[in-house]
Amino acid sequence: MARITANENVARLVPYVAGKPIEEVERELGITDIVKLASNESPIGPSPLALEAAQTALQNIRMYPEGSCYVLRSKLAEHLGVPENMLMFGNGSDDLLHNLGLSFLQSTDEVVTGAPTFSQYRAACNLAGATMREAPLRNYTFDLDALADLFNEKTRMVFVANPNNPTGTMNTAAEVERLLDRLPERALLILDEAYYEYVESGDYPDSIQYVRDGRNVVVLRTFSKIYALAGLRVGYGIADPAIVRYIDQVREPFNVNSVAQYAAAASLDDPGQVKRNREITHAGKELLAAAFEQMGLDCAPSQANFVFVDFGRDSMQICDDLMRRGVIIRPGKPFGTPTCARVTIGTQEENERFLRALKEVLG
Repeated sequence: MARITANENVARLVPYVAGKPIEEVERELGITDIVKLASNESPIGPSPLALEAAQTALQNIRMYPEGSCYVLRSKLAEHLGVPENMLMFGNGSDDLLHNLGLSFLQSTDEVVTGAPTFSQYRAACNLAGATMREAPLRNYTFDLDALADLFNEKTRMVFVANPNNPTGTMNTAAEVERLLDRLPERALLILDEAYYEYVESGDYPDSIQYVRDGRNVVVLRTFSKIYALAGLRVGYGIADPAIVRYIDQVREPFNVNSVAQYAAAASLDDPGQVKRNREITHAGKELLAAAFEQMGLDCAPSQANFVFVDFGRDSMQICDDLMRRGVIIRPGKPFGTPTCARVTIGTQEENERFLRALKEVLG
């Protein structure tokens, strides 16, 4: 058989490494009663309204979904106060990142971001054959001035996760606006705001206003986190209508399934979902931050639904020891931070169980 090789750009891609699912740990270790705090999932589940809408939508799954996401589009446009033609939807915001790369990046372009951050920015860059330029984080946070120092005539796309994944830190409105003032005319600033609903700081930027003002900004958000629909995969973006049209040209037909569309739309009718999740997240972050301080561990100031902690030694072994005690967290090695780990905020019981197990592991 002839040796088959992939496109060079595809060969450069590194498969996404997800947090270990509970089922995999059960198979590997033969244990049950496992707590997963590895993938930034909501600990309290979706709104009852979303579940009801999903059940209703299941009755019609023999039919293709509405490709325009009409019901979700109209409800979300009203919720955000934007025109419907400024919205685009994807099978998770990962799908939108992929389509942005397909639409706007070429092999002669450069992409700028921070490090460490979400790995799918690099995937979008590599698939296009573009060049990635990274500025190290400063105090666990995107250094936007350092990012701007990397700009040149080849800069085409800039990714800023705000709050950042994996560190949970955020950039202020003043910092983002300084970056925008230096953004090259041909470049797009992608503000990935997957965790924006968790932010408590009053200095967070009004990113949608940048789009309204005609700036070269795309805002990405998701129903996976605070709305707890990670298993249905619904991401969305706010952008100039011309950008939305390009994304519609490259996206897969019916890329958001009908159950996901109706569940996401119904979630917007339950503002209590956001309030409940914010409250449990706030309490959990305070508990973990106080415990880490007591243990002498450095922890990034998180504005997301997770915390990033430095154990000061190889976190892979610590994560493995925790997993054998039925607690899954995310080691920092895939992010290039081998002594750190990312811990999702769970219920109070889950958080306390993690801390008990961690104290055992650290001795």
